[in-house]
Amino acid sequence: MRSRSLFWLAILAALTLLVAACEEDLADEPDPEDLEEELEEEADEDEPEPEEPDEDEVDPDAENIDWGTSDVGSAGHAALVTLADVMNREWDDYSITVQPTGGAVQTVIGYAVDGDFDGIYGADVAFAEMAADSDRFEGFSDDAEQIPVQSFWAYPMETGLAINADNADEFQSWGDLEGEAVFTGPAPWDVRANLEAAMDAVDVGHEYVEVDTGVAGDSLDGGEISGMIAYTTSELDPAPWVVEAELQTDMQILNPSDDEMAELEEAGYEVVGVDPGGFEGDVGVDEAMFVPFFYGFHLGMEYDADVVYDKLDLIAENAEDLAAANEAFSVLADDPAELQARGVAASIDDIEVHPGMAEWMDDQGVWEDEWDDRIAE
Repeated sequence: MRSRSLFWLAILAALTLLVAACEEDLADEPDPEDLEEELEEEADEDEPEPEEPDEDEVDPDAENIDWGTSDVGSAGHAALVTLADVMNREWDDYSITVQPTGGAVQTVIGYAVDGDFDGIYGADVAFAEMAADSDRFEGFSDDAEQIPVQSFWAYPMETGLAINADNADEFQSWGDLEGEAVFTGPAPWDVRANLEAAMDAVDVGHEYVEVDTGVAGDSLDGGEISGMIAYTTSELDPAPWVVEAELQTDMQILNPSDDEMAELEEAGYEVVGVDPGGFEGDVGVDEAMFVPFFYGFHLGMEYDADVVYDKLDLIAENAEDLAAANEAFSVLADDPAELQARGVAASIDDIEVHPGMAEWMDDQGVWEDEWDDRIAE
């Protein structure tokens, strides 16, 4: 009995010592609130101070231009960021603030209808719809408070068609897709509008089927669609999702026939040969025959002719720097004046030309007299 009592007393003493030790350890631990404050102070010490812009490089009297472009991560947004970086360094009296939106068309409507932007990101295919009050611009003329004009073409994009290589014997020209299910791009996109217009020009009636760009190649591989859009920027690399589609199926470019190319050119479309080396693999052609359209960053008639003239001068002078920073400007760097002429020729019937642009082009020897009545006043 005695030994059992001693045993329990020993256990109780051990527990007492253990509890006391724990209380001492807890007392030594910092208060959670104190620890949080200490960590915050350390983080503040480690975080670098925001880098203030060099006051010598900032003109406090510069007039700001809110310039609309497409969404962050898009080619248009990246291009305007590059352009703004260069112009804000070189352009006296003006500074550009990049304003991303859901898409290029929204910048045109935002400028013309809502007055949200000073500059727009506009394509010739969108201007054609704007002039006709059709498709994405239905009712535009009733709502517009100011009409855009063209003042700078930044780069071309080129659209064409692709098929599953297993069907190469069946589809040998665009016309062979007559009546077939074709994904010509997401419905709101300018690349789709350009390809659809080109297909209409050669009477390729087809069934438009919209699919998610992430599974376009799978849809082509599985036969849900017989053809899909393929496109490049500045005659270089295809869009990333088109490259992804290549990995999902054995893709082959479907070129228009010689007769179809002649019809396209007769209808006023360019046809350019794009080196297929930018694609992931062999796409079955030595040249991808694509139809270009043109994207530009345009100012309106709120800006005097000399402002737009100076803008174009500065862009031309810095075109190589722009191309070095962003390959989308590579065609611009090759010949800034010639690119302006190509853009104007593609859109002259749909949108007027800023007088500053017309004067600059005339001085560069690329203005056509037949365009004189399309200079905005």
